[in-house]
Formats: sequence, structure tokens, C-alpha cells
Amino acid sequence: MAAHLLTGADESILRAAVSELIHQLVGDGDRSLMVDEFDGEEYQLRPVVDAAQTPPFLTATRVVLARGVGRFTTDELVPLLGYLADPLPTTELVLVGGGGRIAKALTDAVKIAGGTVRDTAPPVRARDRQGWISDEAATAGIRMAPAAMALIAERLGEDMGRVDGILTTLAATYGNGRALGVGDVEPFLGEAGGVPPWELTDAIDAGDTSRALILLTRMTGPGGRHPLQVMAVLHTHYGRLARLDGTDVTSEVQAAEMLGTKPGFPVKKALQQYRRLGGGAVQRAVELLAAADIDLRGGRELPDEIVMEVLVARLSRLRR
Repeated sequence: MAAHLLTGADESILRAAVSELIHQLVGDGDRSLMVDEFDGEEYQLRPVVDAAQTPPFLTATRVVLARGVGRFTTDELVPLLGYLADPLPTTELVLVGGGGRIAKALTDAVKIAGGTVRDTAPPVRARDRQGWISDEAATAGIRMAPAAMALIAERLGEDMGRVDGILTTLAATYGNGRALGVGDVEPFLGEAGGVPPWELTDAIDAGDTSRALILLTRMTGPGGRHPLQVMAVLHTHYGRLARLDGTDVTSEVQAAEMLGTKPGFPVKKALQQYRRLGGGAVQRAVELLAAADIDLRGGRELPDEIVMEVLVARLSRLRR
């Protein structure tokens, strides 16, 4: 049989993945006979190992599920690492992250034992999330048109934890008889989710004021970011551009040296944006940020959302 190690920062996505895996491993069997589950802050690894080393009773296999294994130190993992060196063929051992960072020794031991290590976290970039949603839909037995998957990725943004519930609802509503389109899925998507910071800065850099304001609302609303957190994102973004001002850099390598980092996509992107704006616009952006920062801290009696909307609109119009 096998060992499975599942990790992921989003608890809802991780639990859905674990549930699906257990369902696959149990199949048509009796879960009450097949599955031993360990959860909570109290259990230790010795009982987990004992269960994994116990042959199944009245079934062909035994499934041992241990959650929150990130809380165990390398020393505490010794019994489990010993088991993984010689696992029982009739046991499916499912280890789930949580409680802390997974020790490298455990990840290595699972791989050496021929097991699988899976990070359930969805892709960070929007263009990659559509492919992730496609895989999740296929697992749920749902067929969707590309435009429908693109809409889900755009609407949910960072809130990918809602995907499992949406797919479950779609499956119950439509079954798997046909490919679902935009009109089929849109009524089930609810409120737009938060978005990662670079989507906002990309929209500002592109001079797309309308989209930038929408993304700002999603960051400070569903995304739960305080205006000062958004300000920190913008300070970092324009601070990188300001460091290039007046340097006469002509290559990505030179830009990387000025920014104190290695050449790569972020450096290339910063250099391109600096060239689009020019030194005068970068200086103006820094002035706008400084003024807005004072306003957010009580300089003027304006609502925070108004200060941020005005700032983002003005920044997006600096591109020449």
C-alpha cells in the first residue's frame, strides 16, 4: 500500500482534499472498520504507528489518518520515521499537515517509502488558478467551458476555499450531463473574493483606473486588508522604482544590482515600468503616497476608503 502526506495553508481546501482521498481509499468498504483517525492536540505518534502496524480486520486494507502532524518535532517523529522505513503492505497511511511546519525528515521519509507528497494550495497567479479549478472540477465529475472556469477564477480571486462548495452545488444542480457555461455557474459564485497585491499594482501600472479601483475594493473588502497594508504594498512597489531613478541603468543585470536582488521577472518588470513612467512620474507617485499616508493617519478628516480610491486613481493616471 502507500503513505500520503497532504499539506496546504487553506484549511478548507486541505480538508476537502483529505476527505476525497479517504473516500477513494475506502471505496465501497465499511469506513467504521477500515479507518483509524487521530486528530487534536493530545494524541501522540506511538498509537498512530501501532495502528499502522496492525493488520486489517474483516477488510483488505486499513486506513490510518493522522491530522496536524506539523506540530511534531523531528525527535518526536522517530517512531513514525521508523515505520516508514518498513511500512505494512496492507496499510494506507494518510498524514495531514497543520499545527506547524512539516519536518523535512518526514517529507523525505514519505518519498523514500514510495508515498506521495501533495501540496493542496491553489496556484498564486490568476492565470494558473484556472487550470487548478479545471483539475478540481474533473475530480468532482463536472464538465465546464473554459469561460466558466475563467469566471470562477476571476470572481473568487484568493478565496479558493469556496471552490469545493461551489463544485458540490453545481454537481447537485446539473449533474455531469453537459459542459456548464458562464450562465450556469455565475448564480452560484456569490461575492467576489480578495485578490493578491500584484493584481492591483499590475492594473495601476497598466493605467487601468477602473479595474484598479475594483481590485482595491476587493483587497480591502473580501480580502480583509487594512488600507495601511495596501499602502505598504504600494510603498514597496514604488520604492523599487524610485531606487532606479537617476541611475541610467540599461540592463536587467544593472537593475538587479541597484535593487539588491537577483535578475529575474520582478526586476525585469520593475525596469519596464520605470521606463514607462519616467523619473518625474515616479517622484510624483512618491509624493502622492506620502500625502495619502498622512491622511490615513489623521492628517485630514476623510474616510480611509476615499483616501485610497483617490490615491489609486491618481497613481494609475501617471503612466505616459
